[in-house]
Amino acid sequence: MRRLGLRARVTTGFAVGAALLSSSMALISYDLTRRSLLDERERTAVRAAYFDAAVVSTGLDTDDPDVVEVLRSLDTGSTRRPLLFLGGSWYGRSAETAATSVPEALQERVRAGQPGVQRVRLAGQSTLLVGVPLPDGASYYELTSLRELEDTFQVLALALTAVAIMVAGSGAAFGWYATRHSLRPLTAVADAAERIAAGDFTTRLAPATDPDLTRLSTSFNDMVDQLARRIERDRRFAADVSHELRSPLQTLSAAASVLTSRRGHHDERTATAAGLVAEEIGRFQQLVNDLLELARTDQPAQRESVDIWSLAREVCRSRGLPDSLVRLDPGTSADWRVDRRRTEQLLVNLLENAVRYGAGPVEVRLSVAGATGVIEVDDAGPGVPVADRAVIFDRFVRSRAARARAGTDGTGLGLAIVAQHAAAHGGRATVTDRPGGGARFRVELPRSLE
Repeated sequence: MRRLGLRARVTTGFAVGAALLSSSMALISYDLTRRSLLDERERTAVRAAYFDAAVVSTGLDTDDPDVVEVLRSLDTGSTRRPLLFLGGSWYGRSAETAATSVPEALQERVRAGQPGVQRVRLAGQSTLLVGVPLPDGASYYELTSLRELEDTFQVLALALTAVAIMVAGSGAAFGWYATRHSLRPLTAVADAAERIAAGDFTTRLAPATDPDLTRLSTSFNDMVDQLARRIERDRRFAADVSHELRSPLQTLSAAASVLTSRRGHHDERTATAAGLVAEEIGRFQQLVNDLLELARTDQPAQRESVDIWSLAREVCRSRGLPDSLVRLDPGTSADWRVDRRRTEQLLVNLLENAVRYGAGPVEVRLSVAGATGVIEVDDAGPGVPVADRAVIFDRFVRSRAARARAGTDGTGLGLAIVAQHAAAHGGRATVTDRPGGGARFRVELPRSLE
């Protein structure tokens, strides 16, 4: 039960409760009805037996009575059979009725002058035996078949069982409906949380949806407001810092360029130091640009119609790579509705990543899976270890293979920007092994064909 969801547990509880209640009521109803019908049949049988015993007693009160004819004169129908013990002999209408049909205890009771009633089974059928003492030591017995009553009990049992099953099913249906109605506000909260996780911070819950959940709705909306303000504050802080760093970095870059251009006029030690300063300033500039790009990734994607094949070829040419790397799968439309700037940036980052850490790109493949555009960039490098694939798209994270190959070069933000741009489209970025060696970076852009 602990592994079941709340709706399943409540539905099961309703079903079990309804089954127990209906079963109890069915058993009680069956027992009461059975007792009532048996008692009524017993009273009827006793009255009939006493009446028939009086008729037999009158018929035997003659000089030379014909016992069998007296018994045949009784109007017992097909459900009752008379049996007479007279003068040490047993008499009945037919030969199949014998003294063995009457239990010894009942015979002793009747011979003692006391009437008796007992239920027995004869030939596999339930039978009611009524014994009535007669004058001169005679005993009259009447066997009443309870077969019709047993058939009635079977039908009653089946009907009550069917009712119990229907009640249990109705209880399960009611429990499912009740939980569905009760969990509807929680479903709204879960849907809102998913939209917020996807980047839609304008999502809010309607406080008037359920009066009993007003506090939850209000608290949830306050939490989202605070989260949105904090994210916006952090984004602006990163953007402002990065923007403010641009001016002094440009000055430093210009000064470093002068130093680099005059390396021949300095001694070897000074020239080496000037080269290191220029490299670090360049890396710092790249880091600032990447931070500015990340600060803009929280904005929604501005989709437009883009010739993705032409765009990918332009990006390859701009990075000094042959545009023949780009391949469009046969039957795939090149007209995608995507954010052009974001798509161009993620292509640039994936190609730079392949050049820097993957021994160069091997192929850029464009395809469509349903309504999702897929961009795959293959490289000929060592690949990405399985342990690093879950974190390689985080900020300031590089795999061990990348650090071993490129040292401290790079900012560790390129793939994070790729993941953010993919998320802005409602997609994702992943990495797997390329058949034949190397890594395959895959970016999915849903609804790219709208």
